[in-house]
Amino acid sequence: MDKNRNRKPNDGDDKVRRTRRPAKKRVCEFCQGHIERVDYKDAERLKKYIAENGKILPRRATGLCAEHQRDVTTAVKRARIMALLPFRGE
Repeated sequence: MDKNRNRKPNDGDDKVRRTRRPAKKRVCEFCQGHIERVDYKDAERLKKYIAENGKILPRRATGLCAEHQRDVTTAVKRARIMALLPFRGE
């Protein structure tokens, strides 16, 4: 008996396997620019690390190192309290 009589001719070919390119290695902006401190008063720089809805972006999205990500998080929270940045998105 023919095992393939009930199968479609392209049954296994419908799923195309795509190879994933390795992610581009991001370099921490603060390390690269030799910026020692993250200033909470620099609202324009901190806006890059906040999503539209007001959430702080994670490290994998910002490309910062762990040390500077912690500093940015603290600076954003301070800037929110000082009303330099909104708590929620606009």
